[in-house]
Amino acid sequence: MTHNPIRPWRNIDRRRSRRIHVGSVPVGGDAPITVQTMTNTDGTDVRATLAQIEACAEAGADIVRVSAPDEATTRALHEICRESPVPIVADIHFHYKRAIEAAEAGAACLRINPGNIGSQDRIREVIRAAKDHGCSIRIGVNAGSLERHLLEKYAEPCPEAMIESGLEHIRILEENDFHEFKISVKASDVFLAAAAYQGLADATDAPIHLGITEAGGLMSGTIKSAIGLGNLLWMGIGDTLRVSLSADPVEEVRVGYEILKSLGLRHRGVNIISCPSCARQGFDVISTVQALEERLGHIKTPMSLSIIGCVVNGPGEALMTDVGFTGGGAGSGMVYLAGKQSHKLSNEQMIEHIVEQVEKRAAEIEAEAASADKAAE
Repeated sequence: MTHNPIRPWRNIDRRRSRRIHVGSVPVGGDAPITVQTMTNTDGTDVRATLAQIEACAEAGADIVRVSAPDEATTRALHEICRESPVPIVADIHFHYKRAIEAAEAGAACLRINPGNIGSQDRIREVIRAAKDHGCSIRIGVNAGSLERHLLEKYAEPCPEAMIESGLEHIRILEENDFHEFKISVKASDVFLAAAAYQGLADATDAPIHLGITEAGGLMSGTIKSAIGLGNLLWMGIGDTLRVSLSADPVEEVRVGYEILKSLGLRHRGVNIISCPSCARQGFDVISTVQALEERLGHIKTPMSLSIIGCVVNGPGEALMTDVGFTGGGAGSGMVYLAGKQSHKLSNEQMIEHIVEQVEKRAAEIEAEAASADKAAE
């Protein structure tokens, strides 16, 4: 929504964190909350991996992670990092040498799991490689792979154990004069993850990477992630996020943006406000919205569209959107532009006409922004 003023009760006070960079992308401080995903292709298949990275970038991914489990993958990373449209994070487990090779290959960030990367000496070697090649590091604590001594101390994964693990590894990085790092404390249990993130947010000013790990399939994982990440973001916690779904990585990006859009933290593309439909509807709302989501997927300009089946809530919703259509009767409805009634339209012409109006408004918004930027120069 571009013409409606922001209400103070909608503001979220973000936690103050320091800023780092993942390649050219700032993370933390007052930088926008970034959206990440991870490829699921064979990392040695450069073409397939790059194609998936490009699809995710087109969907809005700011950063993409690629698993690097062996030497063949880290060799492939040279070309992947060179040709990727977004910074690449190398996902490292078990073998510290893979992290060193990934840094040499051009990875913008190294994701290491303290619970399985090895001794402190090996972590120091990874730090040295990150310094030499300009990489940042993500400390990736996971409830499913905590260090043995912490499991012995706490008997089971718990927020205290996860926070202690993260702080121990922050100490190692800082003792080696390395500060370009962010941290995550992920769990598949929403309560465990949320408690760990809240404690971590109080204990460090490092940028925080949010995630509910292994959240599940597209439907269940989206709900679980929306609850867990949404509550943390509402509290102001989080500088970058990845929604972990057993689904196409592009869907992870879309869900991530929808979570941020719902809280007013990031805007990209058309935000469609639509009713669930009922016997009052003057047209088939469900099929119309499905068609519009597909037809308007190419729009990156932040804007809002209301599609409401009848006049009970339709006019009120349309007052707050850039473009709106409210069902009426006798096979027609009312088109709203910038919150005002504009003209009647037959239901048969609705989809094509709305697409045309949204594209026109998106172009106007872009032109207005470009003019404002030019005036500010």
